[in-house]
Amino acid sequence: MLLKFTNKGIYCIPGKFYIDPWRPVDLAVITHGHADHARSGMKKYLCHHFTKPILHSRIGKDITCQSISYGEVLNINGVKVSMHPAGHIIGSAQIRMEYKGFVSVVSGDYKTQDDGISTPFEVVKCNEFVTESTFGLPIYNWLTISEQEQMLRNWVLKNQEIGKTSVFIGYSLGKSQRIMKALEGLDEMYVHYSIAKLNEAYESVGVRLPDYKIADLREDKKILDKKIVILPPALVENPGMKKIPNLAYAICSGWMQIRGARRWRSADAGFAISDHADWQGLISAIKDTGAEMVHVTHGQTAVFSKYLNEIGIKAAEVKTEYGNDEVTLESENE
Repeated sequence: MLLKFTNKGIYCIPGKFYIDPWRPVDLAVITHGHADHARSGMKKYLCHHFTKPILHSRIGKDITCQSISYGEVLNINGVKVSMHPAGHIIGSAQIRMEYKGFVSVVSGDYKTQDDGISTPFEVVKCNEFVTESTFGLPIYNWLTISEQEQMLRNWVLKNQEIGKTSVFIGYSLGKSQRIMKALEGLDEMYVHYSIAKLNEAYESVGVRLPDYKIADLREDKKILDKKIVILPPALVENPGMKKIPNLAYAICSGWMQIRGARRWRSADAGFAISDHADWQGLISAIKDTGAEMVHVTHGQTAVFSKYLNEIGIKAAEVKTEYGNDEVTLESENE
């Protein structure tokens, strides 16, 4: 037995470390920088090189953090540990652990589509696979990346014709950078300071982002009139956002796949753009691993694990404290 599911998180027994723990531990191996997977209080962190500046930005400059490249192998108490692209956001990694010939992989969050910013998802063969299931229902099937980007561009062009300011709501880490990339060259782009702060982490590891300015909602908002503005979900109810001239706002989330969801909080538009795998992406990724046992975490765990068993893949639910960052926009639960 290589993995144990505890009240602190996923524990590698022989390695004596945790993957994405939600309570303080001595060694935390981090799959990516979203806050429900990378929490404060750990004695030491291990992550991918691209995730390190994100942890410094979100948790603190004084943390003890070691980083490695994709495919680089560390020996931790006799366990061969390596990280492999998860395609979720920048630096996101699947954690591969090998001990006495047995291989376990913890996927963290992952996306099988190549968004052009994150390192594309890589299938990792294993005996045991821990998968997310945020969008583990058949209704969730994403358009291609190019189709998603064209939808965003078309909406901006339409708003320009009628004199509207295009405001996009997307998480500060991962989603906002994808929106920026999709809209490059259409008009001046303004982003909230929380997004700009994480943009610096992207740029520090060589990822080029489109030109942008910081949108300060406390200052004169006339400067934003008829421009492109990108804000985090926490600002949807902010009075400052509501005072942006000629406002039209769109929510970018996998949740928008469901009919009627675009009317959530009276949004003007909703785009099903997600940093998680859709139904088919989840199934194909799991099949390709060849795993004899699959553990299903956060999301549609009951439905998805039941389906996997029905198609001949042994699977079981695992309760975790990871958030469904795409399903709710109540806060930036990343």
